[in-house]
Amino acid sequence: MKRPSIDFELLDRVVPENRSYKAGDVIFKAGDLAKEMFVIKQGSVTINLGGRVITRLGEGELFGEMALVERLDRSATAIAETDSVIVPITEKQFLVMVRAAPNFALAIMQTLAQRLRAINATY
Repeated sequence: MKRPSIDFELLDRVVPENRSYKAGDVIFKAGDLAKEMFVIKQGSVTINLGGRVITRLGEGELFGEMALVERLDRSATAIAETDSVIVPITEKQFLVMVRAAPNFALAIMQTLAQRLRAINATY
């Protein structure tokens, strides 16, 4: 899967908070309230559903983006696979990013489309 292009300099200006996780730490669980998406600045994350890994994500990749689209509870669990630094992005910060760098919205749409295409390929 092609990784989206993330402008980390702009991201650091808009979102000053980074969160650090140790390998094995749960970032969020299925059923948790979803109010932000995430970008992996360093490390790797697994997305688990029903006790199995459905994808592994690395630096520069996005996850939890459905939170900004649907505003529903988390549908899967995200776990730091390695020690990781994650950038949380709220809806307000997302809108600032899109205004400053419209390609950021395209990166989100590409990520959603690639994931949908991958799921469709399993049928």
